[in-house]
Amino acid sequence: MNDIEFIMRLAPVIPVLVIDDVGHAVAIAEALVAGGLTALEVTLRTPAALEVIRAMASVPGAVVGAGTVLNERDLDAAINAGARFIVSPGLTAPLTHAATSARIPFLPGIATAADIMRGLDLGLTRFKFFPAVAAGGLPALKALAAPFHAVRFCPTGGITQATAAEWLAVPAVTCVGGSWLVPAGDLDPAAIEARARDAAALH
Repeated sequence: MNDIEFIMRLAPVIPVLVIDDVGHAVAIAEALVAGGLTALEVTLRTPAALEVIRAMASVPGAVVGAGTVLNERDLDAAINAGARFIVSPGLTAPLTHAATSARIPFLPGIATAADIMRGLDLGLTRFKFFPAVAAGGLPALKALAAPFHAVRFCPTGGITQATAAEWLAVPAVTCVGGSWLVPAGDLDPAAIEARARDAAALH
């Protein structure tokens, strides 16, 4: 499976997960999948991240990817941990070539027209718009989408349950990334599943 479009269409929201305790990984993944969100992005922002990917990959229905992938070392480590797609905050040629060679779905971050043009030159048409709100929000995304008709986006960064539908209403937006699904604090699978159900119902 090397089609990022397939991953982006699994659900309207991809949870962006920062998890410190691998002991919570399975319960979180089970709650998100039960709520209808199956593409799960585990960010490589904690020492436990790779073990979290391994644990979540065992959950039926979960399609677990790695986020905050910055270079080829991160890419290799994530793939070895069982990641089935790769998300990066930015776009570089070395990482793009490595992901292409590994035949793994790849969603690099962009924030400008020049970023998109570099991505197109590298054969990419699907991008994460990041940091979505800080980079200009909906007006910026609509302006970027206009000259690039074949490009589709997953805006991430500052989007909430309350604002997600507005982003998803833009034709160039296939899905959004959301960190609100699993906030920092006590593990509450029932609350996570409820938030996931609300997110999965977005259009």
